[in-house]
Amino acid sequence: MLEDGKIFIGKSTKPEYLDLRLANRHGLVTGATGTGKTVSLQVLAEGFSNAGVPVFAADIKGDLSGIAAPGNAKEPLVKRAQEIGIEYRPDQFPVVFWDIFGEQGHRVRATISEMGPLLLSRLLDLNDTQEGVLNIAFRIADEQGLLLLDLKDLRALLQLISDNASELTTTYGNVSKATIGTIQRQLLVLENQQGDEFLGEPALDIKDLMRTDRDGRGVVNILAADKLMSNPRLYATFLLWLMSELFEELPEVGDLDQPKLVFFFDEAHLLFNDAPKALVETVERVVRLIRSKGVGVYFITQNPVDIPETVLAQLGNRVQHALRAYTPREQKAVRVAAQTFRQNPAFDTEKAITELSVGEALVSTLEGKGAPSMVERTLIAPPMAQVGPIELSERQQILNASPMKGKYDQAIDPESAYEMLAKRAEQAAADAKAAEGGGGILDMIGGLFGTGGPQRKGSMTVGQKVAREVTRTVVNQTVGNIAAQIGKSIGGRQGSSIGRAIVRGTLGGLLRR
Repeated sequence: MLEDGKIFIGKSTKPEYLDLRLANRHGLVTGATGTGKTVSLQVLAEGFSNAGVPVFAADIKGDLSGIAAPGNAKEPLVKRAQEIGIEYRPDQFPVVFWDIFGEQGHRVRATISEMGPLLLSRLLDLNDTQEGVLNIAFRIADEQGLLLLDLKDLRALLQLISDNASELTTTYGNVSKATIGTIQRQLLVLENQQGDEFLGEPALDIKDLMRTDRDGRGVVNILAADKLMSNPRLYATFLLWLMSELFEELPEVGDLDQPKLVFFFDEAHLLFNDAPKALVETVERVVRLIRSKGVGVYFITQNPVDIPETVLAQLGNRVQHALRAYTPREQKAVRVAAQTFRQNPAFDTEKAITELSVGEALVSTLEGKGAPSMVERTLIAPPMAQVGPIELSERQQILNASPMKGKYDQAIDPESAYEMLAKRAEQAAADAKAAEGGGGILDMIGGLFGTGGPQRKGSMTVGQKVAREVTRTVVNQTVGNIAAQIGKSIGGRQGSSIGRAIVRGTLGGLLRR
Protein backbone atom coordinates (compact mmCIF):
# COMPACT_ATOMS: atom_id res chain seq x y z
CA MET A 1 0.00 0.00 0.00
CA LEU A 2 1.49 3.32 -1.08
CA GLU A 3 0.52 6.49 0.76
CA ASP A 4 2.14 9.88 0.24
CA GLY A 5 5.46 8.54 -1.07
CA LYS A 6 5.67 5.73 1.47
CA ILE A 7 5.37 1.94 1.43
CA PHE A 8 3.07 0.42 4.03
CA ILE A 9 4.92 -2.35 5.89
CA GLY A 10 2.50 -3.21 8.68
CA LYS A 11 1.05 -1.96 11.92
CA SER A 12 2.37 -1.72 15.46
CA THR A 13 0.66 0.80 17.72
CA LYS A 14 0.59 2.88 14.53
CA PRO A 15 1.03 2.27 10.80
CA GLU A 16 4.67 1.54 9.88
CA TYR A 17 6.00 2.91 6.58
CA LEU A 18 9.16 2.92 4.52
CA ASP A 19 9.82 6.42 3.19
CA LEU A 20 10.68 6.20 -0.53
CA ARG A 21 12.95 9.25 -0.25
CA LEU A 22 15.15 7.25 2.11
CA ALA A 23 14.75 3.83 0.51
CA ASN A 24 18.14 4.16 -1.22
CA ARG A 25 19.79 4.13 2.24
CA HIS A 26 19.59 0.34 1.98
CA GLY A 27 18.06 -2.18 4.32
CA LEU A 28 18.19 -5.53 6.08
CA VAL A 29 15.60 -8.29 6.53
CA THR A 30 16.65 -11.00 8.98
CA GLY A 31 15.13 -13.89 10.86
CA ALA A 32 15.23 -17.63 11.36
CA THR A 33 13.91 -20.01 8.72
CA GLY A 34 10.11 -20.00 8.54
CA THR A 35 9.55 -16.73 10.38
CA GLY A 36 8.30 -14.74 7.38
CA LYS A 37 11.34 -13.14 5.69
CA THR A 38 10.14 -14.03 2.17
CA VAL A 39 6.69 -12.53 2.86
CA SER A 40 8.31 -9.31 4.10
CA LEU A 41 10.46 -9.24 0.98
CA GLN A 42 7.35 -9.68 -1.19
CA VAL A 43 5.47 -6.91 0.64
CA LEU A 44 8.39 -4.53 0.03
CA ALA A 45 8.72 -5.59 -3.62
CA GLU A 46 5.00 -5.03 -4.22
CA GLY A 47 5.21 -1.61 -2.60
CA PHE A 48 8.18 -0.56 -4.71
CA SER A 49 6.48 -1.83 -7.89
CA ASN A 50 3.32 0.14 -7.09
CA ALA A 51 5.47 3.23 -6.63
CA GLY A 52 7.03 2.78 -10.10
CA VAL A 53 10.37 1.50 -8.79
CA PRO A 54 11.84 -1.53 -10.64
CA VAL A 55 13.00 -4.40 -8.43
CA PHE A 56 15.58 -7.17 -8.81
CA ALA A 57 15.36 -10.15 -6.46
CA ALA A 58 16.75 -13.67 -6.33
CA ASP A 59 14.14 -16.39 -5.81
CA ILE A 60 15.87 -19.03 -3.73
CA LYS A 61 12.96 -21.43 -3.21
CA GLY A 62 10.65 -20.40 -6.05
CA ASP A 63 8.14 -18.81 -3.65
CA LEU A 64 8.67 -15.26 -4.92
CA SER A 65 7.38 -16.16 -8.39
CA GLY A 66 3.85 -15.88 -6.97
CA ILE A 67 4.11 -12.10 -7.23
CA ALA A 68 3.23 -12.54 -10.92
CA ALA A 69 -0.19 -14.03 -10.08
CA PRO A 70 -3.16 -12.44 -8.27
CA GLY A 71 -3.52 -13.35 -4.61
CA ASN A 72 -6.40 -15.43 -3.32
CA ALA A 73 -8.43 -14.40 -0.31
CA LYS A 74 -7.29 -17.11 2.07
CA GLU A 75 -8.54 -16.76 5.60
CA PRO A 76 -5.15 -15.98 7.24
CA LEU A 77 -4.46 -13.22 4.75
CA VAL A 78 -7.91 -11.64 5.09
CA LYS A 79 -7.70 -11.89 8.87
CA ARG A 80 -4.29 -10.21 8.96
CA ALA A 81 -5.58 -7.40 6.74
CA GLN A 82 -8.48 -6.84 9.11
CA GLU A 83 -6.17 -6.85 12.15
CA ILE A 84 -4.08 -4.04 10.75
CA GLY A 85 -7.03 -2.09 9.37
CA ILE A 86 -6.65 -2.45 5.59
CA GLU A 87 -8.76 -4.05 2.87
CA TYR A 88 -7.41 -7.17 1.22
CA ARG A 89 -7.42 -6.57 -2.56
CA PRO A 90 -5.87 -9.36 -4.70
CA ASP A 91 -3.39 -8.00 -7.22
CA GLN A 92 -0.60 -9.15 -9.54
CA PHE A 93 2.56 -7.38 -10.66
CA PRO A 94 4.62 -7.09 -13.86
CA VAL A 95 7.39 -9.68 -13.76
CA VAL A 96 10.36 -10.70 -15.92
CA PHE A 97 11.97 -14.03 -15.08
CA TRP A 98 15.73 -14.55 -15.43
CA ASP A 99 17.86 -17.68 -15.12
CA ILE A 100 21.60 -18.17 -15.63
CA PHE A 101 20.89 -21.65 -17.01
CA GLY A 102 18.02 -20.50 -19.24
CA GLU A 103 15.56 -23.06 -17.87
CA GLN A 104 13.12 -20.93 -15.87
CA GLY A 105 13.77 -17.51 -17.35
CA HIS A 106 15.72 -15.48 -19.87
CA ARG A 107 19.44 -16.18 -19.82
CA VAL A 108 21.74 -13.88 -17.91
CA ARG A 109 25.33 -13.56 -19.09
CA ALA A 110 28.40 -11.46 -18.45
CA THR A 111 31.67 -11.40 -20.37
CA ILE A 112 35.03 -12.33 -18.88
CA SER A 113 36.18 -8.73 -19.37
CA GLU A 114 33.18 -7.37 -17.47
CA MET A 115 33.79 -9.75 -14.58
CA GLY A 116 37.37 -8.57 -14.17
CA PRO A 117 40.20 -10.37 -12.35
CA LEU A 118 38.94 -9.74 -8.80
CA LEU A 119 35.48 -11.27 -9.25
CA LEU A 120 36.78 -14.01 -11.53
CA SER A 121 39.35 -14.96 -8.89
CA ARG A 122 36.55 -15.15 -6.34
CA LEU A 123 34.49 -17.32 -8.68
CA LEU A 124 37.43 -19.67 -9.32
CA ASP A 125 38.54 -19.69 -5.66
CA LEU A 126 42.08 -18.58 -6.52
CA ASN A 127 44.76 -17.58 -4.05
CA ASP A 128 46.71 -14.31 -4.17
CA THR A 129 49.44 -15.68 -6.44
CA GLN A 130 46.95 -17.11 -8.91
CA GLU A 131 44.96 -13.88 -8.86
CA GLY A 132 48.17 -12.01 -9.67
CA VAL A 133 48.72 -14.13 -12.79
CA LEU A 134 45.11 -13.53 -13.78
CA ASN A 135 45.74 -9.79 -13.50
CA ILE A 136 48.71 -10.20 -15.84
CA ALA A 137 46.46 -12.03 -18.31
CA PHE A 138 43.95 -9.18 -18.32
CA ARG A 139 46.78 -6.64 -18.74
CA ILE A 140 48.18 -8.49 -21.76
CA ALA A 141 44.70 -8.83 -23.27
CA ASP A 142 44.25 -5.04 -23.01
CA GLU A 143 47.65 -4.31 -24.52
CA GLN A 144 47.15 -6.76 -27.39
CA GLY A 145 43.57 -5.72 -28.11
CA LEU A 146 42.20 -9.19 -27.31
CA LEU A 147 38.55 -9.40 -26.34
CA LEU A 148 37.88 -11.77 -23.45
CA LEU A 149 34.27 -12.85 -23.72
CA ASP A 150 34.03 -16.51 -22.70
CA LEU A 151 36.08 -19.34 -21.22
CA LYS A 152 37.73 -20.40 -24.47
CA ASP A 153 39.08 -16.87 -24.89
CA LEU A 154 40.64 -16.96 -21.43
CA ARG A 155 42.02 -20.46 -22.00
CA ALA A 156 43.67 -19.40 -25.27
CA LEU A 157 45.25 -16.37 -23.60
CA LEU A 158 46.51 -18.42 -20.64
CA GLN A 159 48.06 -20.92 -23.07
CA LEU A 160 49.84 -18.08 -24.86
CA ILE A 161 51.16 -16.78 -21.54
CA SER A 162 52.29 -20.26 -20.51
CA ASP A 163 54.21 -20.74 -23.76
CA ASN A 164 56.00 -17.42 -23.27
CA ALA A 165 56.22 -17.40 -19.46
CA SER A 166 59.98 -16.84 -19.24
CA GLU A 167 59.88 -13.80 -21.53
CA LEU A 168 56.89 -12.28 -19.75
CA THR A 169 58.43 -12.68 -16.29
CA THR A 170 60.95 -9.88 -16.87
CA THR A 171 58.17 -7.43 -17.72
CA TYR A 172 55.21 -8.45 -15.55
CA GLY A 173 56.79 -10.42 -12.72
CA ASN A 174 57.02 -14.14 -12.09
CA VAL A 175 54.63 -16.19 -14.22
CA SER A 176 54.69 -19.86 -13.29
CA LYS A 177 53.43 -22.52 -15.68
CA ALA A 178 52.25 -24.47 -12.64
CA THR A 179 50.11 -21.52 -11.53
CA ILE A 180 48.59 -21.22 -14.99
CA GLY A 181 47.88 -24.95 -14.90
CA THR A 182 46.01 -24.52 -11.62
CA ILE A 183 43.89 -21.72 -13.10
CA GLN A 184 43.13 -23.91 -16.11
CA ARG A 185 41.97 -26.71 -13.81
CA GLN A 186 39.70 -24.33 -11.93
CA LEU A 187 38.20 -23.24 -15.25
CA LEU A 188 37.43 -26.89 -15.94
CA VAL A 189 35.72 -27.23 -12.54
CA LEU A 190 33.63 -24.14 -13.29
CA GLU A 191 32.68 -25.55 -16.68
CA ASN A 192 31.65 -28.88 -15.13
CA GLN A 193 29.33 -26.94 -12.81
CA GLN A 194 27.77 -25.17 -15.82
CA GLY A 195 29.28 -21.89 -14.68
CA ASP A 196 30.49 -21.31 -18.22
CA GLU A 197 26.87 -20.70 -19.24
CA PHE A 198 27.05 -17.41 -17.35
CA LEU A 199 30.13 -16.21 -19.24
CA GLY A 200 29.67 -15.01 -22.81
CA GLU A 201 27.53 -12.92 -25.13
CA PRO A 202 25.01 -11.36 -25.30
CA ALA A 203 25.82 -9.77 -21.95
CA LEU A 204 23.03 -8.41 -19.80
CA ASP A 205 22.20 -4.74 -20.32
CA ILE A 206 21.35 -3.37 -16.89
CA LYS A 207 18.89 -0.95 -18.47
CA ASP A 208 16.67 -3.98 -19.10
CA LEU A 209 16.31 -4.35 -15.33
CA MET A 210 15.06 -0.79 -14.93
CA ARG A 211 11.74 -0.88 -16.72
CA THR A 212 8.16 0.05 -15.91
CA ASP A 213 4.96 -1.30 -17.47
CA ARG A 214 2.29 0.70 -19.31
CA ASP A 215 0.60 1.53 -16.01
CA GLY A 216 3.81 3.01 -14.63
CA ARG A 217 4.47 0.19 -12.17
CA GLY A 218 8.01 -1.02 -11.70
CA VAL A 219 8.87 -4.38 -13.24
CA VAL A 220 9.87 -7.03 -10.71
CA ASN A 221 12.88 -8.93 -12.09
CA ILE A 222 13.09 -12.38 -10.52
CA LEU A 223 16.21 -14.53 -10.80
CA ALA A 224 15.47 -18.26 -10.57
CA ALA A 225 18.07 -19.31 -8.01
CA ASP A 226 16.91 -22.71 -6.75
CA LYS A 227 19.33 -24.58 -9.04
CA LEU A 228 21.92 -21.82 -8.83
CA MET A 229 22.20 -22.38 -5.08
CA SER A 230 23.98 -25.68 -5.74
CA ASN A 231 26.91 -23.44 -6.68
CA PRO A 232 26.75 -20.73 -3.99
CA ARG A 233 30.02 -19.14 -5.11
CA LEU A 234 28.60 -18.54 -8.59
CA TYR A 235 25.40 -17.15 -7.06
CA ALA A 236 27.22 -14.70 -4.81
CA THR A 237 29.69 -13.67 -7.51
CA PHE A 238 26.92 -13.04 -10.03
CA LEU A 239 24.96 -10.80 -7.66
CA LEU A 240 28.10 -8.92 -6.68
CA TRP A 241 28.94 -8.45 -10.38
CA LEU A 242 25.43 -7.10 -10.99
CA MET A 243 25.71 -4.69 -8.09
CA SER A 244 29.13 -3.56 -9.33
CA GLU A 245 27.78 -3.05 -12.86
CA LEU A 246 24.99 -0.86 -11.51
CA PHE A 247 27.58 1.15 -9.63
CA GLU A 248 29.84 1.54 -12.67
CA GLU A 249 27.19 2.21 -15.30
CA LEU A 250 24.64 4.47 -13.59
CA PRO A 251 25.25 8.21 -13.31
CA GLU A 252 25.34 10.13 -10.07
CA VAL A 253 21.87 11.44 -9.22
CA GLY A 254 22.07 12.28 -5.52
CA ASP A 255 18.96 11.90 -3.39
CA LEU A 256 15.79 11.36 -5.42
CA ASP A 257 12.14 11.23 -4.39
CA GLN A 258 12.37 7.46 -4.87
CA PRO A 259 15.05 4.96 -5.99
CA LYS A 260 15.70 4.12 -9.65
CA LEU A 261 16.09 0.44 -8.72
CA VAL A 262 15.92 -1.70 -5.58
CA PHE A 263 18.18 -4.75 -5.36
CA PHE A 264 17.28 -7.60 -2.95
CA PHE A 265 20.21 -9.87 -2.08
CA ASP A 266 18.77 -13.07 -0.53
CA GLU A 267 21.05 -15.50 1.36
CA ALA A 268 23.43 -12.57 1.72
CA HIS A 269 25.81 -14.48 4.00
CA LEU A 270 27.05 -16.37 0.91
CA LEU A 271 28.66 -13.18 -0.32
CA PHE A 272 30.89 -12.91 2.73
CA ASN A 273 31.65 -16.57 3.51
CA ASP A 274 35.44 -16.99 3.26
CA ALA A 275 35.61 -13.76 1.26
CA PRO A 276 39.08 -12.14 1.14
CA LYS A 277 39.50 -8.77 2.82
CA ALA A 278 39.81 -6.98 -0.54
CA LEU A 279 36.43 -8.29 -1.65
CA VAL A 280 34.69 -7.31 1.59
CA GLU A 281 36.18 -3.83 1.26
CA THR A 282 34.88 -3.64 -2.30
CA VAL A 283 31.37 -4.60 -1.20
CA GLU A 284 31.46 -2.06 1.62
CA ARG A 285 32.59 0.67 -0.79
CA VAL A 286 29.93 -0.18 -3.38
CA VAL A 287 27.16 -0.28 -0.76
CA ARG A 288 28.30 3.05 0.67
CA LEU A 289 28.45 4.84 -2.69
CA ILE A 290 25.77 3.20 -4.82
CA ARG A 291 22.96 5.05 -3.05
CA SER A 292 24.04 8.22 -4.85
CA LYS A 293 23.29 6.34 -8.09
CA GLY A 294 19.68 5.95 -6.97
CA VAL A 295 19.97 2.24 -6.08
CA GLY A 296 18.81 0.70 -2.81
CA VAL A 297 20.37 -2.60 -1.69
CA TYR A 298 18.48 -4.84 0.74
CA PHE A 299 20.23 -7.84 2.28
CA ILE A 300 18.15 -10.83 3.40
CA THR A 301 19.77 -13.35 5.72
CA GLN A 302 19.10 -15.31 8.90
CA ASN A 303 21.43 -13.47 11.27
CA PRO A 304 22.68 -9.88 11.39
CA VAL A 305 26.09 -11.28 12.38
CA ASP A 306 26.32 -12.78 8.88
CA ILE A 307 26.98 -9.26 7.57
CA PRO A 308 30.34 -7.56 8.30
CA GLU A 309 30.01 -4.57 10.61
CA THR A 310 31.32 -2.14 7.98
CA VAL A 311 28.47 -3.18 5.67
CA LEU A 312 25.87 -3.52 8.43
CA ALA A 313 26.44 0.09 9.41
CA GLN A 314 25.22 1.20 5.95
CA LEU A 315 21.81 -0.53 6.25
CA GLY A 316 19.32 1.98 7.62
CA ASN A 317 15.92 0.29 7.11
CA ARG A 318 15.48 -2.90 9.11
CA VAL A 319 12.94 -5.67 9.51
CA GLN A 320 13.88 -8.22 12.17
CA HIS A 321 11.89 -11.46 12.41
CA ALA A 322 12.25 -13.98 15.22
CA LEU A 323 15.61 -15.52 16.10
CA ARG A 324 16.24 -18.66 18.10
CA ALA A 325 18.52 -18.42 21.12
CA TYR A 326 19.43 -21.94 22.18
CA THR A 327 23.21 -21.88 21.70
CA PRO A 328 25.78 -19.29 22.84
CA ARG A 329 26.29 -18.16 19.25
CA GLU A 330 22.54 -17.70 18.74
CA GLN A 331 22.27 -15.78 22.00
CA LYS A 332 25.08 -13.50 20.86
CA ALA A 333 23.28 -12.95 17.55
CA VAL A 334 20.13 -11.90 19.40
CA ARG A 335 22.08 -9.41 21.50
CA VAL A 336 23.79 -7.98 18.39
CA ALA A 337 20.46 -7.67 16.58
CA ALA A 338 18.86 -5.91 19.55
CA GLN A 339 21.74 -3.45 19.87
CA THR A 340 21.41 -2.31 16.25
CA PHE A 341 17.95 -0.80 16.91
CA ARG A 342 17.01 2.50 18.45
CA GLN A 343 15.54 1.18 21.67
CA ASN A 344 11.87 1.47 22.60
CA PRO A 345 11.24 1.85 26.36
CA ALA A 346 7.88 0.09 25.94
CA PHE A 347 9.50 -3.37 25.67
CA ASP A 348 12.75 -5.31 25.94
CA THR A 349 14.05 -5.55 22.37
CA GLU A 350 16.33 -8.53 23.02
CA LYS A 351 13.55 -10.51 24.66
CA ALA A 352 11.02 -9.54 21.98
CA ILE A 353 13.23 -10.95 19.18
CA THR A 354 12.89 -14.44 20.63
CA GLU A 355 9.13 -14.10 21.18
CA LEU A 356 7.98 -12.83 17.77
CA SER A 357 5.38 -14.98 16.05
CA VAL A 358 5.36 -15.86 12.35
CA GLY A 359 4.52 -12.77 10.31
CA GLU A 360 5.52 -10.44 13.12
CA ALA A 361 8.73 -8.41 13.15
CA LEU A 362 10.62 -5.60 14.80
CA VAL A 363 10.67 -2.70 12.35
CA SER A 364 12.79 0.43 12.29
CA THR A 365 13.02 2.68 9.22
CA LEU A 366 14.71 5.96 8.48
CA GLU A 367 12.63 9.07 8.94
CA GLY A 368 12.96 12.83 8.88
CA LYS A 369 16.56 13.70 8.08
CA GLY A 370 17.68 10.09 7.98
CA ALA A 371 17.54 9.20 11.67
CA PRO A 372 16.24 5.69 12.48
CA SER A 373 12.80 5.48 14.00
CA MET A 374 12.25 3.88 17.38
CA VAL A 375 11.90 0.11 16.95
CA GLU A 376 8.33 -1.15 16.96
CA ARG A 377 6.84 -4.63 17.27
CA THR A 378 4.89 -4.86 14.02
CA LEU A 379 2.36 -7.14 12.34
CA ILE A 380 3.56 -7.39 8.71
CA ALA A 381 0.95 -6.63 6.05
CA PRO A 382 -0.22 -9.50 3.83
CA PRO A 383 1.00 -9.55 0.19
CA MET A 384 -1.69 -8.78 -2.36
CA ALA A 385 -0.21 -11.15 -4.94
CA GLN A 386 -0.07 -14.91 -4.60
CA VAL A 387 1.97 -16.28 -1.72
CA GLY A 388 3.96 -19.26 -2.98
CA PRO A 389 5.20 -20.40 -6.41
CA ILE A 390 3.23 -20.27 -9.64
CA GLU A 391 2.77 -23.26 -11.94
CA LEU A 392 5.33 -23.98 -14.66
CA SER A 393 2.68 -23.38 -17.31
CA GLU A 394 1.99 -19.92 -15.87
CA ARG A 395 5.70 -19.15 -15.86
CA GLN A 396 5.97 -20.19 -19.51
CA GLN A 397 3.07 -17.95 -20.48
CA ILE A 398 4.81 -15.00 -18.84
CA LEU A 399 8.07 -15.85 -20.63
CA ASN A 400 6.29 -16.05 -23.99
CA ALA A 401 4.78 -12.60 -23.48
CA SER A 402 7.93 -11.07 -22.02
CA PRO A 403 9.43 -7.94 -23.63
CA MET A 404 12.83 -9.64 -23.27
CA LYS A 405 11.86 -12.68 -25.33
CA GLY A 406 14.48 -13.45 -27.96
CA LYS A 407 17.02 -10.85 -26.84
CA TYR A 408 19.15 -13.04 -24.57
CA ASP A 409 17.93 -16.56 -25.20
CA GLN A 410 20.45 -17.50 -27.92
CA ALA A 411 24.20 -17.31 -27.32
CA ILE A 412 26.34 -15.51 -29.88
CA ASP A 413 30.06 -16.00 -30.50
CA PRO A 414 31.66 -12.92 -32.07
CA GLU A 415 35.34 -12.79 -32.98
CA SER A 416 37.32 -12.50 -29.78
CA ALA A 417 40.65 -13.59 -28.28
CA TYR A 418 40.30 -17.27 -29.23
CA GLU A 419 39.58 -16.56 -32.89
CA MET A 420 42.13 -13.74 -33.11
CA LEU A 421 44.91 -15.90 -31.65
CA ALA A 422 43.95 -18.81 -33.91
CA LYS A 423 44.20 -16.58 -36.99
CA ARG A 424 47.57 -15.25 -35.90
CA ALA A 425 48.79 -18.79 -35.32
CA GLU A 426 47.64 -19.90 -38.78
CA GLN A 427 49.37 -16.94 -40.42
CA ALA A 428 52.49 -17.52 -38.36
CA ALA A 429 52.55 -21.18 -39.38
CA ALA A 430 52.26 -20.24 -43.04
CA ASP A 431 55.02 -17.65 -42.75
CA ALA A 432 57.20 -20.04 -40.78
CA LYS A 433 56.86 -22.62 -43.53
CA ALA A 434 57.80 -20.07 -46.16
CA ALA A 435 60.77 -18.91 -44.13
CA GLU A 436 62.12 -22.40 -43.30
CA GLY A 437 65.81 -22.54 -43.91
CA GLY A 438 66.11 -18.76 -43.95
CA GLY A 439 67.81 -18.46 -40.55
CA GLY A 440 69.81 -15.31 -39.91
CA ILE A 441 68.34 -12.25 -38.30
CA LEU A 442 64.76 -13.55 -38.29
CA ASP A 443 65.73 -16.45 -36.03
CA MET A 444 67.81 -14.13 -33.84
CA ILE A 445 64.84 -11.86 -33.17
CA GLY A 446 62.52 -14.82 -32.87
CA GLY A 447 64.79 -16.10 -30.11
CA LEU A 448 64.08 -12.97 -28.08
CA PHE A 449 60.40 -14.05 -27.99
CA GLY A 450 61.14 -17.67 -27.15
CA THR A 451 60.66 -19.06 -30.65
CA GLY A 452 64.15 -20.45 -31.09
CA GLY A 453 65.56 -21.32 -34.50
CA PRO A 454 63.82 -22.89 -37.49
CA GLN A 455 61.41 -25.66 -36.52
CA ARG A 456 59.83 -28.50 -38.39
CA LYS A 457 56.30 -28.15 -39.67
CA GLY A 458 53.76 -28.65 -36.88
CA SER A 459 56.39 -28.64 -34.10
CA MET A 460 55.68 -25.09 -32.89
CA THR A 461 53.23 -24.46 -30.06
CA VAL A 462 50.36 -22.01 -30.44
CA GLY A 463 52.17 -19.45 -28.34
CA GLN A 464 55.38 -19.81 -30.33
CA LYS A 465 53.49 -19.47 -33.59
CA VAL A 466 51.91 -16.27 -32.34
CA ALA A 467 55.30 -14.97 -31.22
CA ARG A 468 56.83 -15.88 -34.58
CA GLU A 469 53.98 -13.98 -36.29
CA VAL A 470 55.15 -10.84 -34.53
CA THR A 471 58.43 -11.06 -36.43
CA ARG A 472 57.04 -11.91 -39.86
CA THR A 473 56.94 -8.27 -41.00
CA VAL A 474 60.65 -7.73 -40.41
CA VAL A 475 61.99 -9.68 -43.38
CA ASN A 476 64.16 -7.49 -45.65
CA GLN A 477 63.97 -4.53 -43.23
CA THR A 478 66.84 -2.84 -41.43
CA VAL A 479 67.56 -3.52 -37.79
CA GLY A 480 66.20 -0.08 -36.89
CA ASN A 481 62.96 -0.73 -38.71
CA ILE A 482 62.69 -4.08 -37.03
CA ALA A 483 62.84 -2.51 -33.59
CA ALA A 484 60.37 0.22 -34.54
CA GLN A 485 57.88 -2.28 -35.93
CA ILE A 486 58.00 -4.51 -32.89
CA GLY A 487 57.84 -1.56 -30.51
CA LYS A 488 54.81 -0.20 -32.37
CA SER A 489 53.02 -3.54 -32.26
CA ILE A 490 53.49 -3.79 -28.50
CA GLY A 491 52.76 -0.12 -27.90
CA GLY A 492 53.58 2.49 -25.28
CA ARG A 493 56.66 2.75 -23.14
CA GLN A 494 57.00 -1.00 -22.99
CA GLY A 495 57.20 -1.24 -26.79
CA SER A 496 59.82 1.49 -26.96
CA SER A 497 61.92 -0.22 -24.29
CA ILE A 498 61.76 -3.59 -26.00
CA GLY A 499 62.59 -1.96 -29.34
CA ARG A 500 65.70 -0.36 -27.89
CA ALA A 501 66.69 -3.66 -26.27
CA ILE A 502 66.39 -5.45 -29.62
CA VAL A 503 68.60 -2.88 -31.33
CA ARG A 504 71.26 -3.17 -28.63
CA GLY A 505 71.14 -6.98 -28.58
CA THR A 506 71.17 -7.40 -32.35
CA LEU A 507 73.93 -4.90 -33.05
CA GLY A 508 75.99 -6.38 -30.26
CA GLY A 509 75.61 -9.82 -31.79
CA LEU A 510 76.65 -8.56 -35.21
CA LEU A 511 79.74 -6.80 -33.87
CA ARG A 512 80.87 -9.91 -32.00
CA ARG A 513 80.75 -12.05 -35.18
